[in-house]
Amino acid sequence: MKRGCPYGTHRVIEPAGSLPQAAWKIDNSTEIRSNEILIDVVRLNIDAASFTQIKQESGCDPEQTAQIILDTVQQRGKHHNPTTDSGGMLIGSVAQIGDDLAGKIDLAHDDRIATLVSLTLTPLVIDQIKKIRFDVDQVEIEGKAVLFESGIYAKLPSDLPEGLALAVLDVAGALPQTAKLVCPGDTVLVIGGGGKSGLLCLYEARRRAGPSGRVIALARSDASYNRALQTGWADVVLQGDATEPLAVMEAVKSATAGMLADLTINCVNIPGTEMATILSTKDGGMIYFFSMATSFTAAALGAEGVGKDVTMLVGNGYTADHAEISLHALAESDRLRKLFTELYG
Repeated sequence: MKRGCPYGTHRVIEPAGSLPQAAWKIDNSTEIRSNEILIDVVRLNIDAASFTQIKQESGCDPEQTAQIILDTVQQRGKHHNPTTDSGGMLIGSVAQIGDDLAGKIDLAHDDRIATLVSLTLTPLVIDQIKKIRFDVDQVEIEGKAVLFESGIYAKLPSDLPEGLALAVLDVAGALPQTAKLVCPGDTVLVIGGGGKSGLLCLYEARRRAGPSGRVIALARSDASYNRALQTGWADVVLQGDATEPLAVMEAVKSATAGMLADLTINCVNIPGTEMATILSTKDGGMIYFFSMATSFTAAALGAEGVGKDVTMLVGNGYTADHAEISLHALAESDRLRKLFTELYG
């Protein structure tokens, strides 16, 4: 076996010299290098922003949706949505371990794993799309994928259904990042608080803000609003459209007696919510854009345009031990596990 670059640059087809995530096209051949892992893929969890765009393009027609996904992978060698520039993640079982990694990592043949790196950099082959689950942004497939030496992964717990584990691990960075950012007594606004990552953020924000803090959720649909309300983790649940910045700002002003949020976490899956996030955050406050639908150009120039002095953080899907931390939260909170089981189990 030949050895490849730990970061996968040997698989980049175009443009030359780029890393796999930034590349337009990569080599998705299933003959692995000595420092790669081959995976038999059973399920894709498409990034929420990406799947929302695909559903809009296909009109939620299963055949058209499948064709869009297949075309993307055929053209690019990976599932990298050219419109949203996002991908998702996958679960499967270990089919082959490269010679240089064998015995040096905690994996064996047939181990069930979830990759914790984006599909936008993962060589992927889809042999068959078996089922599309529009309700949970998941696609059941037969296929193969390659994990680079630098790629991170999590072994799937035996007591968790695949769909449930994948749903949690897809947004595993949300909860531990929230834990880092929320201080006791903070007023925290979670935009998209009834969604997958939003629920994890609400749960952790409630724990970290403490009895002197205040947690506010904003949800758009009736279903998301009711989910956020039923958790009991938010002091206030607002229903509104985050693409309407002035309306959202006024609602948050009313909920905070004009003080606005110390920390705003944006978890939505549609574009155009940057200004609602910025205007709802007080001067000197902090914003965490977890959403991959965020335009960081719009956020930076928009904050400048309205004279807001806020610190804005890019949503990094990875933080140390994030898979273990998020799965532990599911184990320690019956309410959180029940919610995720009902939605994704």
